[in-house]
Amino acid sequence: MSTSFRDRLRGSSRLLIKEIAAFGFIGAISFVIEFGLFNLILTAEHIGPLKAKLVATVVATTFAYFGNRYWSFSHRARTTLGRETSFFFGINAIALVFSELILALFSYPLHYRDNHLVINIVNLATIGLGTVFRFWAYKRFVFLHPDRAAALSVDGAPSADSLRNAS
Repeated sequence: MSTSFRDRLRGSSRLLIKEIAAFGFIGAISFVIEFGLFNLILTAEHIGPLKAKLVATVVATTFAYFGNRYWSFSHRARTTLGRETSFFFGINAIALVFSELILALFSYPLHYRDNHLVINIVNLATIGLGTVFRFWAYKRFVFLHPDRAAALSVDGAPSADSLRNAS
């Protein structure tokens, strides 16, 4: 018995809503960890916003990896642990570099380094932009749809079958 297009669409939308909700919940906890730790470190003497951002992001990202792997995207296909972690932390490194560049711009050339209100607003903006990027990138590159995961060979490269079927 074949399912109708409407049934498939309904199932897909339920799954997307589940992913967004779980990603949002893990993200909210990660946000509290990152933002709280950022401000705690920022208030310490001789530690600037760039070092505070680095430390806070590493801690929050580690939590987010386990939350996303085992809850938000638990239903997705599994590839090798090395592949998943390297892509996950690589994507987060890209988001961190972007955030650090924006914070550096406001901290040094624009001279807001000691203005915690401005630095926190900039930090919030970079977290928001990074969240949208990470959700898209996790679904696209880290936690793969079963069809995409089946197309990968053991080492993460496209399998011969998937290359043959693509042509």
